[in-house]
Amino acid sequence: MPTRVDSGGKRAYVMWRGLTASRESVSTKGVRMARTDAIVLGAGIVGTSVALHLVKRGLSVALVDRRGPGEEKSYGNTGVIVGASVFPTAFPRSFSKLLQVALKRAPEANYHLFDLPKVAPWLIAYFAASAPERLKDSAVKLRPLMSRSVAEHEALMAESSALKYLRKTGWMTLYRSDAAFEAMKPQLEFGATIGVAAQELDTAGALALEPSLSPVFRHALMWPDVASLSNPLMVTRAYAERFSALGGVLVQGDARSLHRVDGRWRVDADEGPVDSENVVVALGPWAPDVLEPLGIKVPLGIKRGYHRHYDAKGNAALSRPIIDTENGYALTPMEQGIRLTTGAEFAARDAEPTPVQFERLMPAAKELFPLGEPNEAEPWLGKRPCMPDSLPVLGRAPGQSGLWLAFGHGHWGLTMGAVTGRLIAEMMTGATPFTDPAPYRAERFS
Repeated sequence: MPTRVDSGGKRAYVMWRGLTASRESVSTKGVRMARTDAIVLGAGIVGTSVALHLVKRGLSVALVDRRGPGEEKSYGNTGVIVGASVFPTAFPRSFSKLLQVALKRAPEANYHLFDLPKVAPWLIAYFAASAPERLKDSAVKLRPLMSRSVAEHEALMAESSALKYLRKTGWMTLYRSDAAFEAMKPQLEFGATIGVAAQELDTAGALALEPSLSPVFRHALMWPDVASLSNPLMVTRAYAERFSALGGVLVQGDARSLHRVDGRWRVDADEGPVDSENVVVALGPWAPDVLEPLGIKVPLGIKRGYHRHYDAKGNAALSRPIIDTENGYALTPMEQGIRLTTGAEFAARDAEPTPVQFERLMPAAKELFPLGEPNEAEPWLGKRPCMPDSLPVLGRAPGQSGLWLAFGHGHWGLTMGAVTGRLIAEMMTGATPFTDPAPYRAERFS
């Protein structure tokens, strides 16, 4: 039976693509409008997880995107669910590294010169937030989300028939120099105080776990509490299928059409308008397109990143993601092949792709692992939505009733997708949140 809605004191049961619609809700053009308890804008891993958690709590939900679930940033990540990580990805602070980046010689970073004036205010804020004490503060505030990330994903994957994509084999970070490993020691010591475990390995110990690697590194860290996915896109799609099976509805439409009509929120979807008292903005890097016309501004920055899939030579294989820390790239075994993901590119969100980082890092990557030829024509470009303090924006939108925010997860969108879905659903339904959401409020930037 379709979800029941109240329509002017009458009970109506009219279906529009699975959503309830009031018999009296007809536009001037004769288009029937669907009414639902919540609209979620953005069908990436975050938005799809939010929608799934809401429908699990008995709400009628429309999940709106212009594309299919998981086809933007949620497709192209490293596939890592980082239950164990200490500091967020920080802005480099050593002069030598900054000079290398400035001269466009750093494999882990690139920038578009003409976009620097536009992104400079965010970069300055990001640099300030990368001070050691502020990194510790962000790390502590992230722990309630990060520590539950694997368990929350595993629960959703179990009910979505997606456990076949889950690997609980940890991940490994490699250090080619003694200096790089020594520089990591204070972070490890602090990590131990907040419950993050890592196992130190020498070269032989690392090769025992990953025999296809070449011994071009001196140290390694094994992070056992990290999980990874062999196909992140298929996991997002599995969550979306579970959402639909529970009565949720996928709607194709443009989130930028969001506006108020008679005190309710409305999105103009391809098959007609959808109304609701509650809307969740889970649009990642596109969140400002919807929020700024409503007078809501947050310091969201974009770190663009690329990936490409390669065949492995011979019988070479990996059992877990590998991070070459000093060269700023990751190698992850995927169903499509070995996925090589780059570091950050600072440029306008919609600027043309410039995947020059591959040229800088490929010698190191091929030295470490026997990569063969790419098995796809072009690299893929994604846009990471990053806040300067590396914390997501979660909770009610300031000054707008019924508007909720769930974006800005930076490098950890996949990691925090499922746990974000739970937290937002708890807040929206009046349940007691599993953790205090105050550190993630948008008002922290006021």
